[in-house]
Amino acid sequence: MDEWRPACSPAHLHLRAQILQEIRGFFSERSVLEVETPLLCHGIGTDPQLEFFTADYCLPPLQQTLFLQTSPEFAMKRLLAAGSGSIYQICKAFRNGESGRFHNPEFTLLEWYRVGFKLPQLMDEIDELAGQLFRPHRSLNAPQRFSYQELFLSCTGLNPLVFSYKEFCAYAVENHLPEAAAICRRDHSVWLDFIFSHKVQPHLGNNALCMVYGYPACQSSLARINQYNPRITDRVELFFNGIELGNGYYELADPEEQNRRFNEEIIIRQQRKLPAASKDNYLISALQSGLPECSGMAIGLDRLLMALTDSTAIDEVLSFPMRRA
Repeated sequence: MDEWRPACSPAHLHLRAQILQEIRGFFSERSVLEVETPLLCHGIGTDPQLEFFTADYCLPPLQQTLFLQTSPEFAMKRLLAAGSGSIYQICKAFRNGESGRFHNPEFTLLEWYRVGFKLPQLMDEIDELAGQLFRPHRSLNAPQRFSYQELFLSCTGLNPLVFSYKEFCAYAVENHLPEAAAICRRDHSVWLDFIFSHKVQPHLGNNALCMVYGYPACQSSLARINQYNPRITDRVELFFNGIELGNGYYELADPEEQNRRFNEEIIIRQQRKLPAASKDNYLISALQSGLPECSGMAIGLDRLLMALTDSTAIDEVLSFPMRRA
């Protein structure tokens, strides 16, 4: 039995170490501070699309349920509100119920926040970092940038900002997605995710780094509403060969708006009979104290390694994926 052996090759272990070193050098040159934050916390994100792991803390009198973080975002924003300046972190994150070709429930995340950056500046920096990481390993086509609305409309003929249940159902039937109506019901956000993942995303970033920006407001619980169009948010996602590598925002800093969104998502979780989420009141307090103008990005480093090595499954770049952990 060889199940004790690592799933990835020694070459992939060395490449991972090299990539981590290059990332640290990139941010060191820009005076961005490396930080660490807890992975086991009292609160958790309320996003209905994400499931989480819980852990019971059993030392009396402090018996309580804690959460393994799906992202270090909330704790990093508390550092930003306390005056840390621009920061980054390389850490593990955890998402329950996610296992497959592109998913492992425990994964490595690079997350960074740039004080004073709006979304276009963040997108420029994403281009710089991703280009630097890819360049030694493969020749890329020119980077691409698309507005979500224009991209969705051109690929599907549907306006993503105007939800018509009848039109979306008709599109699904015409495009051989018969399960769509049962899965998505009348939830605009779920419809967009479903159609985007099946009919838009697979065509993004053909041997190129592709960024999609300006997501519909119903899909971005932590991003600012665009100042010129209240139906979209200042959110960006990074793709390569049809694989999502990262997700970023011009960060929401309004505590009342953030609390309202948390409450709405908690209601959605209840309606879908999902596990109850405990919103992070520390984050709300930090926003009340004052979050500086900033933009942030998170990139899944395991998927990035998949792209660099032409791996067909995430297990190929992990030392011990869930099946061998």
